[in-house]
Amino acid sequence: MDQVREVAERIVDNVEKVIIGKRDEIQLTLFALLCEGHILIEDVPGVGKTMLARAIAKSIGCTFRRIQFTPDMLPSDVTGVSVFNQKTGEFEFRPGPIMAQIVLTDEINRATPKTQSALLEAMEERQVTVDGVTYPMARPFLVLATQNPIEYEGTFPLPEAQVDRFMMRIRLGYPAPKDEIAMLDMQREVHPIETIGQVVSVDELLAAQEAVKQVYVDDLIKEYIVSLVTATRQHPDVYLGASPRASLALYKTGRARAAVLGRDYVIPDDIKALAEPTLAHRLIISPSARIKNVDPRAVVEEVLSSVPVPGARVRAR
Repeated sequence: MDQVREVAERIVDNVEKVIIGKRDEIQLTLFALLCEGHILIEDVPGVGKTMLARAIAKSIGCTFRRIQFTPDMLPSDVTGVSVFNQKTGEFEFRPGPIMAQIVLTDEINRATPKTQSALLEAMEERQVTVDGVTYPMARPFLVLATQNPIEYEGTFPLPEAQVDRFMMRIRLGYPAPKDEIAMLDMQREVHPIETIGQVVSVDELLAAQEAVKQVYVDDLIKEYIVSLVTATRQHPDVYLGASPRASLALYKTGRARAAVLGRDYVIPDDIKALAEPTLAHRLIISPSARIKNVDPRAVVEEVLSSVPVPGARVRAR
């Protein structure tokens, strides 16, 4: 696991030159990248969401595309379109911005549901089908989608099927005063995004992704994961609990966290640390609980406090 930890530290240290004071959030994004998952960033404008995606892409040397979603955008504006070439007499595929390795979908909830659905196949099956022809996505592939939790006028809420495809939801939040002062000093002449370079090769990242899959997860940890997810489905304030995809997300990110911390096995603390970003956005609070302003994150915290943590057991020799 030393290889995974070294790769993670190089990426996080490099991104921290641009995104100051948000090491935990950068690590969460890296966990999703190591698990080949996707991130939903729900936060107010101006806190560095675009810079986070660009910094990660530059750190790995990946292709980066930014899609600014608007209500008039069409699915073909995302996936690409087949254009007739009069010289050759054949249709040629012109790939859309989704055909990149790191894709930032800015203000995803401003697009219509039809356009939002254009992301589903790419995010889950890692391929795009246009005019009956399927085009595979290059690895690594990470979608970072953003949405503003304050301004809802002219937006289309993400359907549950699409929200469930995001491995984690994170919030960057405002920087601490000392970090904001440091940010002002760093941008006196040039933005730090222009000065950082590649610190990890794509091959090193792909090797780290494969290494994460070798992290050991005990049966007790698996039972703990399922117990947490099941508890969300049975919670009295929850109308729709976390799906089996949530169990997989918690399982995979737990392995990534263990590997980044230098362990080849998962412990309950890994699962507890990742429960809120992997489960909260998947919960639909019941109407009666919404009247009382019950927050999904509070539900997850309550579930964590009520589900027993697995203890050690003696292995048979």
